[in-house]
Amino acid sequence: MQGYSKTAIALGYLPLAGLLLASLLAGNVWGHGVAGADQGFIEGNVGLAVVPYLYLGAKHMVTGYDHLLFLAGVIFFLYRLKDVALYVTLFAVGHSLTLLGGVLGGIHANPYLIDAVIGLSVAYKAFENLGGFRTIGFEPNTRAAVFIFGLFHGFGLATKLQDVTISADGLVGNMLAFNIGVELGQFTALALILILFNLWRASGQFLHHAVVANWSLMTAGFVLIGYQLSSYWLA
Repeated sequence: MQGYSKTAIALGYLPLAGLLLASLLAGNVWGHGVAGADQGFIEGNVGLAVVPYLYLGAKHMVTGYDHLLFLAGVIFFLYRLKDVALYVTLFAVGHSLTLLGGVLGGIHANPYLIDAVIGLSVAYKAFENLGGFRTIGFEPNTRAAVFIFGLFHGFGLATKLQDVTISADGLVGNMLAFNIGVELGQFTALALILILFNLWRASGQFLHHAVVANWSLMTAGFVLIGYQLSSYWLA
C-alpha cells in the first residue's frame, strides 16, 4: 500500500510538475503562441483547411502551459464530474467568445498585458484554493471568475493569431475549426490531468501536499505576470 501511495503521489504531481517547469523556463516557451512551421502554414494557406486548423488548435491547447495551469487550479478541489464539466464549460465558452471575436471582429489589445492577466488567473486560482479569500473576508463568485478569466485566455490566443497574416478566404471556417481543435485539446489534456489527480487523491496524501502544490501554482503565476509586464515596459 505504501508503494502504491508513493506512485500515486508521483503520478499526481506529474502534470503539475511539467506545467510548472514549462512556465518557469526561459526562452521560446515564454512566447507561447503561433510560430515556426505552424505560422508558415497559416500564412501560406488560402481557402478552407478544416483538418489542419483542428490540429493546430488542439496542439496549441495541449502545449498551452498557461491555460492548463489555470485549469489544473480550477479542478484541483473538484471531486464530482458534473462540477468539473460545469467549470470547464464556463471556461470554454469564455475562451471561444474572445478567440473568435478577437480574430473575426478585429478587436485588438496589447498581448503582453493580456498574458499578464492570464498569469494573474493562475495566481488567483491558487490563492483561492489556499483559502486566501476567506482570510480577508471576501468570497468571490468562482463561476463568474472562471468565465471572466476564460475571456482573457481566449483573447490572449486571439492576439497571437493577429500577429500572423491569415487569408480572408475561408477565414471563418478555419477559425471555427481552430476553436473546436482548441476545445478538443483542452478536454484531452484535462482528462489526463484528472485521471492523475484521482490517482493522487486515492493515495490518501492529496490534502497533505495540496498546500505546497498551490503555492507552486501561485509562484508560477506571479513569475508569468512579472515576465509579461517587464516585456511590456521594455517593448
